[in-house]
Amino acid sequence: MTIEKDLAARAAELLAQSDGLVIAAGAGIGVDSGLPDFRGNEGFWKAYPALGRARIEFTSIASPRTFHEDPALAWGFYGHRLALYRDTVPHEGFALLKAWGEALDHGCFVFTSNVDGQFQKAGFDGGAIHECHGSIHHLQCLEPCCGRIWPADDFAPDVDADRCRLRNEPPLCPNCGGLARPNILMFCDWSWVERRSAMQAARLEAWLSQVHRPLVIELGAGTAIPSVRRFGHSVVQRGGRTVRINPREHAVGNAADVGIAAGALEGLHAIAAAMQSSVS
Repeated sequence: MTIEKDLAARAAELLAQSDGLVIAAGAGIGVDSGLPDFRGNEGFWKAYPALGRARIEFTSIASPRTFHEDPALAWGFYGHRLALYRDTVPHEGFALLKAWGEALDHGCFVFTSNVDGQFQKAGFDGGAIHECHGSIHHLQCLEPCCGRIWPADDFAPDVDADRCRLRNEPPLCPNCGGLARPNILMFCDWSWVERRSAMQAARLEAWLSQVHRPLVIELGAGTAIPSVRRFGHSVVQRGGRTVRINPREHAVGNAADVGIAAGALEGLHAIAAAMQSSVS
């Protein structure tokens, strides 16, 4: 995919003019790190053949109901994802974003619908990240019996990938001894403990109140689950601008913004090259 140089140059100019970088990231940012992109059932079932054979959809497995009805299956899916994310190395686009943010007056803040913890793994300040759908690296009680959220560090899932089932004991709530689940907002979920994400949102709002010229660089965020796009739009409404990097849904609604038809890493490399050209 060829990126028009003038688009990358305009994106570099917007970055140079901003005093704070908002990194708005959807699932597409992880594709270049080798993470699966669940686009429809076919893409999901390709990543999880056992669920495909059983015709179990993503919206079904990713729900509290499955934890209640079949904990070994639910934790087979989430345990596999937890191990995958622990083993994944963030691609170099994360380092580019981190460096650009650090060069600005107010630094950067991450808003992401991803639950994989890749930004923390790439060295971003955990206090400057809002995970709007929660984190797979944190647990809560399934019921929940309390509002406690704790790290999943002590849980090492042993998953039978052929059957997508957990072989070892699942994590338990330290308060009541019942089944624990990831602290992730799932489908048809009325028991998600939102406290951690709400605290992150408050820190983001406090940071945004200090930034006068925010730039949103949106990466891999589509319209199917529009959490990231809606947030980015809210920043534009308060005086910000947007650089949207997406291979399929890259259109922007304002001529002052920039839409780049590319994957995350390719688009970030193009902007980096434009920045280098402007100083050489």
